[in-house]
Amino acid sequence: MTYIDNLINELYEKNELADNELLYLIKNIDEESRKKLLEKAYETKFKYYGNKVFMRGLIEFTNYCKNDCYYCGIRKSNKSAERYRLSLEQILECCNIGYNLGYRTYVLQGGEDGFYTDDRIVEIIKTIKAFFPECAITLSIGEKPYGSYERYYEAGADRYLLRHESANVEHYGKLHPRELSLSNRKQCLYNLKEIGYQVGAGFMVESPYQTEENLVEDLLFLKKLEPHMVGIGPFIPHKDTDFRDKMQGTLEKTILMVALTRLLLPKALIPATTALGTIHPLGREMGLKAGANVVMPNLSPTKVRAKYSLYDNKICTGDEAAECRYCIERRIENSGFVVDTSRGDNIEWKRT
Repeated sequence: MTYIDNLINELYEKNELADNELLYLIKNIDEESRKKLLEKAYETKFKYYGNKVFMRGLIEFTNYCKNDCYYCGIRKSNKSAERYRLSLEQILECCNIGYNLGYRTYVLQGGEDGFYTDDRIVEIIKTIKAFFPECAITLSIGEKPYGSYERYYEAGADRYLLRHESANVEHYGKLHPRELSLSNRKQCLYNLKEIGYQVGAGFMVESPYQTEENLVEDLLFLKKLEPHMVGIGPFIPHKDTDFRDKMQGTLEKTILMVALTRLLLPKALIPATTALGTIHPLGREMGLKAGANVVMPNLSPTKVRAKYSLYDNKICTGDEAAECRYCIERRIENSGFVVDTSRGDNIEWKRT
């Protein structure tokens, strides 16, 4: 048995490795050991969640953003972006379509848009909960003050996604303008955990200037934070950003990070992201086989989907919601998994 195989076994049994061990594994893993790692990641997922793939209905309700993150297609300085906002009535229609398709989780995602004040966000949450009381609501709307997060939670929001993007201060600074800080990003994540949310963090794989040492820092930060959800996807450049000519993240490295995350955080909910499906026709299926267990079909109106352009060539921008559901369901089932449209909470979380 090789040293790498020993590391994989230790990670599988103890759900942790030292930083130098993770780095060695990432830098030196061969095809045979990689296969073993993916098998162990899948076994770990199966132990806690079985063969289920949880479905989340995604609603991208605004592409306005006050931030200017260098990698993002909806950054405020992108004058080519065609901006939109969904009204409460439009959001509810998306929820209704999703409910009729069987979804019991809605993911409300948008840029950091000042139009949606705390009062408006609270109204949206309370209205959705009034019509669909058994459904979970996930928010993904960026960095907010502690009091804002508290208000959303008290209004009925259950989960919050806030990818940290990089756990290394220097690397974070190469991806974001000076007014955004990694320390504040991390504090937001800890605040969300303290309030009681199911919390999601995560990062891009092979983003510009990222080193393998940075990836180890990302994994160790996740282990320390112990989020309930982790979103991991490849970096994909956008034509209207300064990173337009940077290399796209690879399927191989992204799948490796998904598998390592599953072994470090065995009970986490991990999406097989749209970005994975964008860089490879079977990317999402490969993510599921490496330990992911969530898929998020799009419920947004088709007329706005292409406008929510975080990166180039995003898939499924022209499909109706029902098409999205049945397409991805067939793919999930053909890969040997079972579709689960329930709330699909993290098994360790209970609302306080």
